[in-house]
Formats: sequence, C-alpha cells, structure tokens
Amino acid sequence: MAAKTQPIIVIRKKSGHGGHHGGAWKVAYADFVTAMMSLFIVLWLMNSSEKVKKAVAGYFNDPRGTGTMMGTTLTGTGETVAIASSDNMQKLKQKLEEEIRAKKDLEKLSKQIEITITPEGLRIELLEDKNGTFYQSGSARLSDSGQELLELLGGELKTLPNALLIEGHTDAAQYSDDTNYSNWELSADRANSARRLLQQHGVRGNQVTQVRGYADQLLRVKTNPYDPSNRRISILVKNQDGTPAKLKGATEVTAALQTAEKSAPKK
Repeated sequence: MAAKTQPIIVIRKKSGHGGHHGGAWKVAYADFVTAMMSLFIVLWLMNSSEKVKKAVAGYFNDPRGTGTMMGTTLTGTGETVAIASSDNMQKLKQKLEEEIRAKKDLEKLSKQIEITITPEGLRIELLEDKNGTFYQSGSARLSDSGQELLELLGGELKTLPNALLIEGHTDAAQYSDDTNYSNWELSADRANSARRLLQQHGVRGNQVTQVRGYADQLLRVKTNPYDPSNRRISILVKNQDGTPAKLKGATEVTAALQTAEKSAPKK
C-alpha cells in the first residue's frame, strides 16, 4: 500500500497590536486633558475681574446660596449683585487721604481724621479735641473745618453705589441739667447735621440708610470716658452686598484648584 500523505499544518502567529488598541493610553490622555483644563481655569480666574472671581468662588463654596450671583454687570437670568471688594475700599481710603493732605486747612487736622477698613466697610471718623474741631462746642453746628471736610467727602461718596451709615458719639460729660436735651439728642443732631451737609453736596437721599446717635454708649477710649476723642462723627461706607469683606488673597484660585483636583480621574 502506498504511504499516506501527511497533512501539512500551517501555524500562523498573530503580531501583537494590544498596545495600540488597548485602553491604558486613554487614561493617561484623560489625565493630561483634565490637567490642561484646570490650568486654563486658573489662568482665566487670575486675569478675571473681582466680580467674576467672587461669583465663581461663591458657587464652589455654596452652589445654592450664590446661585443668583452674576460675574457681570449685565442683566441675566439671575439677580445682578455688584461687589465692593477690599481692594476698592483700599483705593478709596488712599484717595481720601491724598485729598485731605492736599488741602492745607485739613492737613493740620489729619491726626483727627481716622480712615480705617473694617469687615463692615470703610469707616471715616472725625475726632474732636478739647476745643472742638468739627463742631462748635456743645452744639450740632458745624465749624468751618467740619464743613470743608464734609464737602470733600460728599464729592467723593456721591459717586459710589454703596450705602452710608452715619453715627454720632459724645463723651461721658453730662450735656446740661436740662432733661429735655441730653447727650442722646446732641449725638443724633450732630449725625443729622453731617447727613444734611453731605446730601447738599451730592450724596443721594436714599444713599444714607441709617443715622444713629449713641451718646456715650460706645466710647472710643474706654479707659477715659471724658477723653475729647470720644466726641466724634463716624461715617461708614458699607460693603455693597451687605456682607463682611474678605481679605485680599488667593481664596478664589484655591477654590478652583480644589474643584479641579476633585474632578480629576483617580489613577
């Protein structure tokens, strides 16, 4: 019998393409794209206005509480909220101090004019001395220096959208034996005389939201209730949104970085 022909077996080896068609590179690419997106967000925030930064940071901190805050002055679907930042208050403080120094009559009184930035806003205080500086002694009538200073302040404050609060204070010395007119009435009358002069020089009627007379209840020098500087008028330029201002820093950028980090895929 003839020998049977052996079948020929051909073994084909498939070349590997797993590295090209696998999914490992996609994870690395996704990480790269996420990192680039985070970088662009941070660069955009660093070059955006304070209003945009405030709106973005507020949304990340509390999405529901700041849902109506807009990063623009244009009317949109939500309520427009303008923010007076601590930077703006600092600029206003510097401008007022420069204008006071520029006036010779007021420059000599610079130690009796205190301008400070507080969490509530910019506080401007007119401090009396033992002879009376801004008001005639025992009266709500403004002196020449008081009128000049309030005219200057009125010209600047009228340009602001911020609300104003005016306070009157006295020292602990009893005004008189007349029970019908005391330090309470005097402090309130002095605050109102300041309000009237400010409004005569441009401050809007609805810009002054409160006028208060505290008598001697909020002493500036508690260790000496009779110190002349306890007699003072205080004008508060309130933060426009009514909330305490944040100190200048990287809060907004930090919020963006934290959000980007949370959104990045886990390896």
